[in-house]
Amino acid sequence: MRSVYGQGRDRQRRRTRTTGGIRRKAVGSVCLLVSLPLAVACSGAGTEDVLARTRATGSLRVALTQANPPWSFLDDAGQPAGYDVDVAKDLAKRLGIPRVDFIGSDYASFIGGIQADRFDIVVSAQTITSKRDEQVDFSRPYAVNDVAVFVRTGTTGIATPRDLAGKKIAVSEGTTEAEFVRASIPGADVRIYKNAMLGLTDLSQGRADAALVSRFQGTYLAAKKALPVQAAIPVLHREVLGMSFRERSPRFKDAVDKAINGMIADATLSAISRRWFSGTDMAAAVRGLPAAQATRPPAERRS
Repeated sequence: MRSVYGQGRDRQRRRTRTTGGIRRKAVGSVCLLVSLPLAVACSGAGTEDVLARTRATGSLRVALTQANPPWSFLDDAGQPAGYDVDVAKDLAKRLGIPRVDFIGSDYASFIGGIQADRFDIVVSAQTITSKRDEQVDFSRPYAVNDVAVFVRTGTTGIATPRDLAGKKIAVSEGTTEAEFVRASIPGADVRIYKNAMLGLTDLSQGRADAALVSRFQGTYLAAKKALPVQAAIPVLHREVLGMSFRERSPRFKDAVDKAINGMIADATLSAISRRWFSGTDMAAAVRGLPAAQATRPPAERRS
Protein backbone atom coordinates (compact mmCIF):
# COMPACT_ATOMS: atom_id res chain seq x y z
CA MET A 1 0.00 0.00 0.00
CA ARG A 2 1.27 3.51 -0.80
CA SER A 3 2.65 5.64 1.98
CA VAL A 4 0.97 8.76 3.34
CA TYR A 5 3.97 10.71 2.15
CA GLY A 6 3.69 9.31 -1.35
CA GLN A 7 -0.09 9.74 -1.34
CA GLY A 8 0.37 13.34 -0.25
CA ARG A 9 2.63 14.02 -3.22
CA ASP A 10 0.17 12.37 -5.60
CA ARG A 11 -2.75 14.31 -4.12
CA GLN A 12 -0.79 17.53 -4.47
CA ARG A 13 -0.20 16.90 -8.16
CA ARG A 14 -3.84 15.94 -8.71
CA ARG A 15 -5.19 18.96 -6.83
CA THR A 16 -2.88 21.34 -8.70
CA ARG A 17 -4.46 20.18 -11.94
CA THR A 18 -8.01 20.31 -10.57
CA THR A 19 -10.17 23.33 -11.35
CA GLY A 20 -13.32 22.23 -9.54
CA GLY A 21 -14.28 20.47 -6.31
CA ILE A 22 -14.40 21.42 -2.70
CA ARG A 23 -10.65 21.26 -1.91
CA ARG A 24 -8.16 22.66 -4.40
CA LYS A 25 -4.42 23.29 -4.24
CA ALA A 26 -4.69 25.94 -6.93
CA VAL A 27 -7.34 28.63 -6.69
CA GLY A 28 -8.21 31.43 -9.04
CA SER A 29 -7.37 34.49 -7.02
CA VAL A 30 -5.74 37.85 -7.48
CA CYS A 31 -2.38 38.26 -5.78
CA LEU A 32 -1.32 41.59 -4.32
CA LEU A 33 2.39 42.34 -4.11
CA VAL A 34 3.30 43.95 -0.79
CA SER A 35 6.14 46.39 -0.28
CA LEU A 36 7.80 44.24 2.40
CA PRO A 37 10.93 42.51 1.02
CA LEU A 38 10.05 39.23 -0.63
CA ALA A 39 6.60 39.15 0.99
CA VAL A 40 3.60 38.16 -1.08
CA ALA A 41 -0.04 38.18 0.02
CA CYS A 42 -2.86 36.61 -1.96
CA SER A 43 -6.58 36.74 -1.62
CA GLY A 44 -6.55 32.91 -1.90
CA ALA A 45 -5.83 31.70 1.66
CA GLY A 46 -2.58 29.82 2.15
CA THR A 47 -0.92 30.72 -1.17
CA GLU A 48 1.82 32.99 0.17
CA ASP A 49 5.48 32.01 -0.03
CA VAL A 50 6.21 30.86 3.53
CA LEU A 51 9.94 30.52 2.88
CA ALA A 52 10.22 34.06 1.55
CA ARG A 53 8.18 35.48 4.42
CA THR A 54 10.11 33.75 7.18
CA ARG A 55 13.41 34.81 5.66
CA ALA A 56 12.14 38.37 5.27
CA THR A 57 10.94 38.58 8.88
CA GLY A 58 14.00 36.74 10.17
CA SER A 59 11.85 34.51 12.38
CA LEU A 60 10.63 30.92 12.18
CA ARG A 61 7.55 30.38 14.35
CA VAL A 62 7.73 26.81 15.60
CA ALA A 63 4.86 25.12 17.45
CA LEU A 64 5.49 22.36 19.97
CA THR A 65 3.80 21.01 23.06
CA GLN A 66 6.46 22.03 25.61
CA ALA A 67 5.09 19.15 27.73
CA ASN A 68 6.32 16.10 25.86
CA PRO A 69 9.80 15.18 27.15
CA PRO A 70 12.25 14.22 25.81
CA TRP A 71 10.74 15.45 22.54
CA SER A 72 9.99 18.96 23.83
CA PHE A 73 9.52 20.49 27.27
CA LEU A 74 10.46 23.51 29.40
CA ASP A 75 13.69 23.08 31.35
CA ASP A 76 14.37 24.29 34.90
CA ALA A 77 14.99 27.80 33.54
CA GLY A 78 11.66 27.80 31.73
CA GLN A 79 13.29 27.53 28.30
CA PRO A 80 12.26 25.09 25.55
CA ALA A 81 14.45 21.99 25.44
CA GLY A 82 14.45 18.53 23.91
CA TYR A 83 14.97 16.69 20.64
CA ASP A 84 12.45 18.73 18.65
CA VAL A 85 13.84 22.00 20.01
CA ASP A 86 17.39 21.16 18.91
CA VAL A 87 16.15 19.95 15.52
CA ALA A 88 14.09 23.13 15.01
CA LYS A 89 17.06 25.35 15.82
CA ASP A 90 19.27 23.51 13.35
CA LEU A 91 16.50 23.62 10.75
CA ALA A 92 16.24 27.41 11.03
CA LYS A 93 20.00 27.79 10.50
CA ARG A 94 19.88 25.66 7.37
CA LEU A 95 16.92 27.67 6.07
CA GLY A 96 18.83 30.90 6.59
CA ILE A 97 16.45 32.18 9.26
CA PRO A 98 18.29 33.78 12.22
CA ARG A 99 15.65 33.46 14.96
CA VAL A 100 13.33 30.72 16.22
CA ASP A 101 10.20 31.69 18.12
CA PHE A 102 8.80 28.67 19.97
CA ILE A 103 5.04 28.70 20.50
CA GLY A 104 3.42 26.37 23.01
CA SER A 105 0.45 24.42 21.66
CA ASP A 106 -0.96 20.87 21.72
CA TYR A 107 -1.85 18.06 19.32
CA ALA A 108 -5.51 19.03 19.19
CA SER A 109 -4.57 22.57 18.09
CA PHE A 110 -1.64 22.08 15.72
CA ILE A 111 -3.55 21.87 12.46
CA GLY A 112 -5.91 24.71 13.31
CA GLY A 113 -2.93 26.84 14.32
CA ILE A 114 -1.22 26.26 11.00
CA GLN A 115 -4.38 27.07 9.07
CA ALA A 116 -4.91 30.24 11.14
CA ASP A 117 -1.28 31.29 10.58
CA ARG A 118 -0.42 31.26 14.30
CA PHE A 119 2.82 29.48 13.48
CA ASP A 120 4.86 28.50 10.43
CA ILE A 121 5.70 24.90 11.22
CA VAL A 122 5.01 22.19 13.79
CA VAL A 123 8.09 20.33 15.03
CA SER A 124 6.62 18.24 17.82
CA ALA A 125 6.76 14.46 17.30
CA GLN A 126 3.69 14.67 15.05
CA THR A 127 2.71 11.41 13.35
CA ILE A 128 2.11 11.53 9.61
CA THR A 129 -1.42 10.30 8.90
CA SER A 130 -3.60 10.49 5.82
CA LYS A 131 -6.25 12.41 7.76
CA ARG A 132 -3.77 15.09 8.78
CA ASP A 133 -2.18 15.13 5.33
CA GLU A 134 -5.52 16.21 3.88
CA GLN A 135 -5.33 19.42 5.93
CA VAL A 136 -1.63 20.29 6.06
CA ASP A 137 1.55 19.31 4.26
CA PHE A 138 4.31 17.23 5.83
CA SER A 139 8.06 17.16 5.48
CA ARG A 140 9.95 13.98 4.75
CA PRO A 141 10.21 11.87 7.95
CA TYR A 142 12.67 13.10 10.55
CA ALA A 143 12.00 10.60 13.37
CA VAL A 144 10.11 7.49 14.37
CA ASN A 145 8.14 6.83 17.52
CA ASP A 146 7.43 3.52 19.19
CA VAL A 147 4.04 3.65 20.90
CA ALA A 148 4.10 1.64 24.13
CA VAL A 149 1.56 0.49 26.69
CA PHE A 150 2.54 1.50 30.22
CA VAL A 151 1.01 0.09 33.40
CA ARG A 152 1.55 0.64 37.11
CA THR A 153 4.66 -1.17 38.32
CA GLY A 154 3.84 -4.71 39.37
CA THR A 155 0.67 -4.96 37.27
CA THR A 156 0.18 -8.28 35.51
CA GLY A 157 -2.32 -9.49 32.94
CA ILE A 158 -1.62 -6.95 30.20
CA ALA A 159 0.69 -8.39 27.56
CA THR A 160 -1.21 -7.92 24.28
CA PRO A 161 -3.65 -5.34 22.88
CA ARG A 162 -6.52 -7.77 23.54
CA ASP A 163 -5.80 -7.48 27.26
CA LEU A 164 -6.74 -3.78 27.12
CA ALA A 165 -10.39 -4.48 26.33
CA GLY A 166 -12.69 -2.83 28.87
CA LYS A 167 -9.82 -1.13 30.66
CA LYS A 168 -9.41 2.53 31.67
CA ILE A 169 -6.80 3.80 29.23
CA ALA A 170 -5.01 7.15 29.46
CA VAL A 171 -4.13 8.96 26.22
CA SER A 172 -3.25 12.52 25.25
CA GLU A 173 -5.81 14.70 23.51
CA GLY A 174 -5.58 14.87 19.71
CA THR A 175 -3.03 12.06 19.36
CA THR A 176 -2.93 8.97 17.18
CA GLU A 177 -2.88 6.95 20.40
CA ALA A 178 -6.34 8.30 21.27
CA GLU A 179 -7.60 7.40 17.79
CA PHE A 180 -6.11 3.91 18.05
CA VAL A 181 -7.78 3.16 21.37
CA ARG A 182 -11.19 4.37 20.19
CA ALA A 183 -10.97 2.36 16.97
CA SER A 184 -9.22 -0.81 18.10
CA ILE A 185 -9.82 -1.53 21.80
CA PRO A 186 -13.33 -2.91 22.48
CA GLY A 187 -15.08 -1.40 25.49
CA ALA A 188 -12.18 0.84 26.41
CA ASP A 189 -12.86 3.60 28.92
CA VAL A 190 -10.81 6.32 27.21
CA ARG A 191 -9.34 8.89 29.60
CA ILE A 192 -8.19 12.05 27.79
CA TYR A 193 -5.36 14.23 29.14
CA LYS A 194 -3.66 17.38 27.92
CA ASN A 195 -0.29 15.62 27.92
CA ALA A 196 1.32 12.28 28.73
CA MET A 197 2.75 13.46 32.03
CA LEU A 198 -0.75 13.93 33.43
CA GLY A 199 -1.89 10.58 32.09
CA LEU A 200 1.11 8.71 33.46
CA THR A 201 0.68 10.41 36.84
CA ASP A 202 -2.92 9.23 37.06
CA LEU A 203 -1.79 5.77 35.98
CA SER A 204 0.80 5.69 38.75
CA GLN A 205 -1.91 6.62 41.26
CA GLY A 206 -4.30 3.90 40.10
CA ARG A 207 -6.82 6.12 38.32
CA ALA A 208 -6.12 4.39 34.98
CA ASP A 209 -5.28 0.80 34.11
CA ALA A 210 -2.90 1.60 31.27
CA ALA A 211 -1.49 4.51 29.28
CA LEU A 212 -0.56 4.64 25.60
CA VAL A 213 2.40 6.97 25.13
CA SER A 214 5.71 7.18 23.31
CA ARG A 215 8.12 4.57 24.62
CA PHE A 216 10.82 7.24 24.75
CA GLN A 217 8.55 9.58 26.66
CA GLY A 218 7.25 7.03 29.14
CA THR A 219 10.72 5.75 29.94
CA TYR A 220 12.07 9.28 30.32
CA LEU A 221 9.27 10.45 32.61
CA ALA A 222 9.33 7.29 34.74
CA ALA A 223 13.02 7.89 35.43
CA LYS A 224 12.96 11.69 35.84
CA LYS A 225 9.78 11.87 37.91
CA ALA A 226 10.24 8.56 39.77
CA LEU A 227 6.84 7.36 38.61
CA PRO A 228 6.03 3.73 39.50
CA VAL A 229 5.14 2.73 35.93
CA GLN A 230 6.61 0.26 33.46
CA ALA A 231 6.19 -0.71 29.81
CA ALA A 232 3.97 -3.79 29.61
CA ILE A 233 4.03 -3.71 25.81
CA PRO A 234 7.26 -1.87 24.83
CA VAL A 235 6.33 -1.55 21.15
CA LEU A 236 2.62 -1.65 20.32
CA HIS A 237 3.37 -0.20 16.90
CA ARG A 238 5.84 2.20 15.26
CA GLU A 239 4.79 5.56 13.84
CA VAL A 240 6.61 7.85 11.44
CA LEU A 241 6.96 11.52 12.32
CA GLY A 242 7.13 14.60 10.14
CA MET A 243 7.08 18.38 10.42
CA SER A 244 3.79 19.93 9.29
CA PHE A 245 3.08 23.29 7.71
CA ARG A 246 0.60 25.11 5.49
CA GLU A 247 -0.50 23.50 2.24
CA ARG A 248 0.55 25.02 -1.09
CA SER A 249 4.02 25.89 0.20
CA PRO A 250 6.23 23.99 -2.29
CA ARG A 251 9.36 26.13 -1.88
CA PHE A 252 9.14 25.90 1.89
CA LYS A 253 8.60 22.13 1.76
CA ASP A 254 11.54 21.62 -0.59
CA ALA A 255 13.78 23.71 1.66
CA VAL A 256 12.68 21.87 4.82
CA ASP A 257 13.19 18.47 3.18
CA LYS A 258 16.64 19.51 1.97
CA ALA A 259 17.55 20.66 5.48
CA ILE A 260 16.42 17.37 7.04
CA ASN A 261 18.36 15.41 4.44
CA GLY A 262 21.39 17.49 5.34
CA MET A 263 20.97 16.70 9.04
CA ILE A 264 20.84 13.01 8.21
CA ALA A 265 23.84 13.13 5.87
CA ASP A 266 26.18 15.05 8.19
CA ALA A 267 25.15 13.12 11.35
CA THR A 268 23.58 16.12 13.06
CA LEU A 269 20.32 14.23 13.52
CA SER A 270 22.25 11.27 14.93
CA ALA A 271 24.01 13.45 17.50
CA ILE A 272 20.80 15.18 18.61
CA SER A 273 18.84 11.94 18.97
CA ARG A 274 21.62 10.13 20.82
CA ARG A 275 21.63 12.94 23.35
CA TRP A 276 17.90 12.79 24.05
CA PHE A 277 17.01 9.14 23.42
CA SER A 278 19.71 7.29 25.34
CA GLY A 279 21.85 6.51 22.32
CA THR A 280 19.10 5.91 19.75
CA ASP A 281 20.12 7.03 16.25
CA MET A 282 17.07 8.57 14.58
CA ALA A 283 18.95 9.16 11.34
CA ALA A 284 19.59 5.44 11.01
CA ALA A 285 15.97 4.67 11.91
CA VAL A 286 14.61 7.03 9.25
CA ARG A 287 17.16 6.07 6.62
CA GLY A 288 16.48 2.37 7.09
CA LEU A 289 12.68 2.45 6.91
CA PRO A 290 11.04 0.32 4.20
CA ALA A 291 9.65 2.48 1.42
CA ALA A 292 6.03 1.58 2.26
CA GLN A 293 6.52 2.49 5.90
CA ALA A 294 8.68 5.56 5.52
CA THR A 295 5.72 7.88 5.53
CA ARG A 296 2.68 5.86 6.58
CA PRO A 297 2.10 4.91 10.21
CA PRO A 298 1.72 1.16 10.74
CA ALA A 299 -1.64 1.74 12.46
CA GLU A 300 -3.02 2.99 9.12
CA ARG A 301 -1.76 -0.05 7.22
CA ARG A 302 -3.81 -2.60 9.13
CA SER A 303 -6.17 -4.56 6.87
